Amino acid sequence: MIETQAQDTDIIVIGGGTGGYSTALRAAALGLRVVLAERDKVGGTCLHRGCIPSKAMLHAAELVDGIAEARERWGVKATLDSVDWSALVATRDDIVSRNHKGVEGHLSHAGVTVARGSARLTGPRTVVIEGYGQVTARRGIVLATGSRPRMLPGLTADGRRVVTSDDALFAPGLPQSVLVLGGGAIGVEYASFHRSMGTQVTLVEAADRLVPLEDVDVSRHLTRGLKKRGIDVQVGALLTETELLDDGIRATVRTARGETRTVEAERLLVAVGRVPVTDGLGLENAGLATDERGYVAPADWDRLETAVPGIHVVGDLLPPPSLGLAHASFAEGLLVAETLAGVPSVPVDYAAVPRVTYSSPQTASVGLSEAEARNRGHEVAVNTMPLTAVAKGMVHGQGGVVKVVAQEGGQVLGVHLVGPNVSEMIAESQLIVGWDAEPSDVARHVHAHPTLSEAVGETFLTLAGRGLHQQG
Repeated sequence: MIETQAQDTDIIVIGGGTGGYSTALRAAALGLRVVLAERDKVGGTCLHRGCIPSKAMLHAAELVDGIAEARERWGVKATLDSVDWSALVATRDDIVSRNHKGVEGHLSHAGVTVARGSARLTGPRTVVIEGYGQVTARRGIVLATGSRPRMLPGLTADGRRVVTSDDALFAPGLPQSVLVLGGGAIGVEYASFHRSMGTQVTLVEAADRLVPLEDVDVSRHLTRGLKKRGIDVQVGALLTETELLDDGIRATVRTARGETRTVEAERLLVAVGRVPVTDGLGLENAGLATDERGYVAPADWDRLETAVPGIHVVGDLLPPPSLGLAHASFAEGLLVAETLAGVPSVPVDYAAVPRVTYSSPQTASVGLSEAEARNRGHEVAVNTMPLTAVAKGMVHGQGGVVKVVAQEGGQVLGVHLVGPNVSEMIAESQLIVGWDAEPSDVARHVHAHPTLSEAVGETFLTLAGRGLHQQG
């Protein structure tokens, strides 16, 4: 039964995405009463429109690519008749549904009260939840309302010809051609997926390189891999005009050389970033405001607490150095829940949070790029090693690279990977960077042979002056 009278609790969490529900679960485990307000479905963008469904589709894309590799490289006479889009979608939706039920089950088992409705702050400790009533938080309020896709002026998503990263996977069928606008992780992943499925892909990025927040060598190797797959990559390029057609779009692109190109495609996929969702949240009622970029900035990053005591922020509402990544928001949720429970907690070390692009090839990195390290005044030692320098890299045959950035004579500052399955290899490097290890510390640990991770081990061996297959 839905209660409508005023009530109180220990913590109110507004938003049930990864940051919100992780806060709620940890707080409940610490014995606090929690009300979680969510106007859509718990799990948020990551579970329902982003991380999980997109990685399910990218796995299907890997299977398609594997059939081509089997035939062309290994002599396995396999053929691909077609992709049953409805069956692919059904599998994707089943994975999402099972995860959704799992999250709801965890919240129920933990004793979290899930109030399904929009929430609005009415004071520094009070929230009104649509269809539920007013709730007062004795300990604090956590803002976890997430983000939505940024849309360029003059463009409107219609779910068919113009789509955002939130609805791209739910558009009808596979287009024969797509123009992907935005070369960050999301745009690159969608470009990679569509190419695997046989779509002609043009990828346009305004910056001078793809994934511009990553190390320049990551961008270079990734771009090389995407171009090798037949993706038309245009960096330093701008979309200047768009015309809707009956069966697609016609776009005018100004290239890095100042030339004008006309691109016609069945679909325009806009992936130019995301913006925080705060509309209707009633921040002003609690004495809060967003910054000029729309974020709710904490006054205390060690506690993720705003200038209003007891109001905390997690997830996509946070400005940099928060990364807008689901796994970072899990850590933020743990920190805030423990803070509100009075339990000692360690601040989030954003430098040690891994970043992954699940394209083909994949990229994975943690810590500082070479340029960032030098800009911060570090004397650095850098070593790179191609994945094909180890036997397992040759087996995969997709190229790739390991790059390690270390302080000269000191700790490892960053690790950067490009190649097959590197998303599953970054955890080791996360520990290396997070624990301030030095190359010599890593070099004494033996990596299994033959594995791709040997290239990581060999890179550190070389930096430690003990390289076998590579000279420093």
